Amino acid sequence: MHRLFFVLTSLVLGASPLLAAESRPNILFIFTDDHATHSISAYGSKINQTPNLDRIANEGMLFRNCFCTNSICGPSRAVIQTGKYSHKNGFLMNGNKFDGTQQTFPKLLQAAGYETAVIGKWHLGEHMAPQGYNYSEVLVGQGPYYNPLMLRDVHGSGNQERTKYTGYTTDIITDLALEWLKNSRDDSKPFMLMYQHKAPHREWCPGPKHLTMYDDVEIPEPDNLFDNYDTRGRAAHEQDMTIAKTMTPRDLKLTPPPFLNDEQRAVWNAAYEPKNEVFRNANLEGDDLIRWKYQRYIKDYLRCIASVDDNVGRVLDYLEETGLAKNTVVMYSSDQGFYLGDHGWFDKRFMYEESYRQPLMVRWPEQIKPGSVSDALVSNVDFAETFLDLAGLDIPADMQGYSLVPLLKGETPADWRKAHYYQYYEFLNDRKTPHMVRRHYGVRTDRYKLIHYYNVDEWELYDLEADPREMRNIYAEPQYADIIKQLKQQITDLQGELEVPDDRGSVEADPPCLNPQPKPGRRQKQGAEK
Repeated sequence: MHRLFFVLTSLVLGASPLLAAESRPNILFIFTDDHATHSISAYGSKINQTPNLDRIANEGMLFRNCFCTNSICGPSRAVIQTGKYSHKNGFLMNGNKFDGTQQTFPKLLQAAGYETAVIGKWHLGEHMAPQGYNYSEVLVGQGPYYNPLMLRDVHGSGNQERTKYTGYTTDIITDLALEWLKNSRDDSKPFMLMYQHKAPHREWCPGPKHLTMYDDVEIPEPDNLFDNYDTRGRAAHEQDMTIAKTMTPRDLKLTPPPFLNDEQRAVWNAAYEPKNEVFRNANLEGDDLIRWKYQRYIKDYLRCIASVDDNVGRVLDYLEETGLAKNTVVMYSSDQGFYLGDHGWFDKRFMYEESYRQPLMVRWPEQIKPGSVSDALVSNVDFAETFLDLAGLDIPADMQGYSLVPLLKGETPADWRKAHYYQYYEFLNDRKTPHMVRRHYGVRTDRYKLIHYYNVDEWELYDLEADPREMRNIYAEPQYADIIKQLKQQITDLQGELEVPDDRGSVEADPPCLNPQPKPGRRQKQGAEK
């Protein structure tokens, strides 16, 4: 690919940067948790308006086909830090501990003279402070929606101070990000800020400004809310993530969250108890009960997004008011997508489109034509490489993605990837694991998707052109035999290229992973098809 190449060696060794700080763009990476593209109006959402998020797309580029490598929170974040798949960076499932000593893109940016910071959700373990950041202030674990405890490392020393805040977490994270931008950073250097929200993660607790939003609105149901998984195998039938059966009273706000103080609880109860009383008196059953649960869930989810959108607007406004916007690349994404009642589900994990697809919108003034759209197959494994390329740095040979910079400039390399590889690991035999989604890998092209649930040896094939909702598994239909053969070969080729270890022998223990450290001397072919 046509990357921007610069000599990295002198930068890593601490020599003066080759490029003046003014010529290198600032990078603002805005990241949310579990934000589905079909709840963003820039992506054509039928249920929501997100005017501030849309500003990024309208003034920059929207990627229609951005996909995660492993649809779950911690692993997606580790992929972004390292530019490597889960089996290479060692973080395959939630509960793993991220190896912060390995090569990451913020370390490389920091060595090249960038002021780096991460504020908000981290979710890669509290066993060590985030590495490669001049400043970090992160939630403990998932963090609550109100009154969060946060861990602060002011000088990148590794020593974290604990601070308890009072208020709504989305607002607090934004306050801290703006404080860092205004008063704490070294403004003689370009900056890279990862500004990361908990929202709209489960349990979808809205902020005080949005508690009654949508109360008088009926949100349209997805057309497959009552999917019976006909033609699909054990994985779809045995999962534990349905709106009908899996949601708890706390998910449905039939009981208030435990982290509210007395004042917040009074405001909360004033908003929810009248609605809950109506529900209790209705004695709903069957499909009517599922429909009520969907309405409660989707309204709370969208209320959380409304707060994110408001707060993103605050940060974008600050960039405009100060003139920083002109030389700041703003990227918005989420760790994966989410089911909004699609297939009767919430959560993620599956390789189906709703949770496999990530939002990705990028604004880069004077470089990206406003209102641009890309249909190229891109991935969260490309983000680290993109940040390095934006900074004018060479991309380490052991990273497994590719810089999006050519795409941002309107140039799609002829050898851009034609297929994307996915693998999900978080299933431990038949013991209770979150949502009970079986391990699987698969490949997606511009038209087809082939999924293998390898520990039960079941396959699913979808023609995304004819069946975009993935309701009909056509793997057993003989007319697709040649396509299946081609897709299986692509899986084999990608597993070889990415050095994916064989995980089929055991579901009891954590899957094996290869050494996450770089292999000196190996040079990845630029722009190789993946």
